[in-house]
Amino acid sequence: MIDLNEDFWSARYREGKAGWDLGGPSTPLKEYIDGLTEKSIKILIPGAGNAHEAEYLWQQGFTNTHIIDLAIEPLDNFKNRVNGFPDAQAIQGDFFEHQGQYDLILEQTFFCAISPSLRGAYAKQMAALLKPGGKLVGVLFNAPKNTDQPPFGGTAEEYQTYFDPYFEYSIYEACRNSIKPRSGQEWFIELVRK
Repeated sequence: MIDLNEDFWSARYREGKAGWDLGGPSTPLKEYIDGLTEKSIKILIPGAGNAHEAEYLWQQGFTNTHIIDLAIEPLDNFKNRVNGFPDAQAIQGDFFEHQGQYDLILEQTFFCAISPSLRGAYAKQMAALLKPGGKLVGVLFNAPKNTDQPPFGGTAEEYQTYFDPYFEYSIYEACRNSIKPRSGQEWFIELVRK
């Protein structure tokens, strides 16, 4: 398997090979954000890439939004688009080494980008970064995908083995509002930290 390190991801952005980038917030997350009312909550988007969801949150007045990515290129793209976003809230770093406490973490194409061998560590780190009662919300692939490079797929049943120790399930169902190319392949989650 290839090494999914900073150089790998930086090269993808430099070479214009970011096929996962929708050019705007994904429909499931945009609709979820539209239902949020408490603008002061502390939000993290890991593996944020060009961070279109963070841009949308910022435009809606969620000023306590933070993003993290291994590669600097998408963070620079984001900062060039979003005026006034605090530098300290756009973090270049490794999610698995990140520390903090958040009310909400949004998942959008990060889980499918990490090696499947890290999925247990992903669930544990998500729980560590969330306050008790905090939520992990987003979309996972519920379909077979690549086995040698991202995006990696899987099944809702498999994912439960990682989440069960740390989370209660508020929403765990087939995504009803995926974009057309991903329709029938996505699973929507709203997990509450135990």
